[in-house]
Amino acid sequence: DFDGLILDTEEPVYRSWVEVYEAHGETLPFERWVQIVGSTTTEFHPQRHLEERLGRPLTQDALDRRIGRRTEMILAQDVLPGILQYIDDATALGLKLGVASSSTSDWVTGHLERLGILGRFGCIRCRDHVTHAKPAPDLYIAVLDCLGVSPSESLAVEDSPNGVIAAKQAGMQCVAIPNSITAKLDLSHADLVLRSLSDLPLQDLLHRLDARHTT
Repeated sequence: DFDGLILDTEEPVYRSWVEVYEAHGETLPFERWVQIVGSTTTEFHPQRHLEERLGRPLTQDALDRRIGRRTEMILAQDVLPGILQYIDDATALGLKLGVASSSTSDWVTGHLERLGILGRFGCIRCRDHVTHAKPAPDLYIAVLDCLGVSPSESLAVEDSPNGVIAAKQAGMQCVAIPNSITAKLDLSHADLVLRSLSDLPLQDLLHRLDARHTT
């Protein structure tokens, strides 16, 4: 995954929309918002929902301010804890690395390049590469095909129910790392839930999953 796992983009995106709603005297329904976390705006479109509530389109100025605020908050973020160490450890173990994201290619590759880790991944597949984004398994299947890895040999790391469902439907084991947006959501379909990747070294994680798989 990318959003909310490698970089905390989900909180800034959510907060930027909260600010727009509040500026127009409305409340962004969290229970609707979480439907699209890890997926796309097919189930809930925050702009269209607010425009329906207001009975008029949002001004371009309001939209531009939201994007500016979102960008400001994201640029203040660093790679989330444990990510760089996991990338280093996976590389040392000879593991192949890929990113499966429901966001656009420009969004994902742009941030990965800015963070200096774009070249660490052998394959990146985003919503513009497949027919269906998460929770459909298409993205993970595309990454597995690209890397030449079977589902039984792979591990997905996710932060949202939509992502976990996608990984499991692709036949993969999945570790969930909830963030501030997904912490209260149902991640029970994951094989393991951790607070942070920094809580457990990669080799220990792999040993724990192997033990679960063989018992």
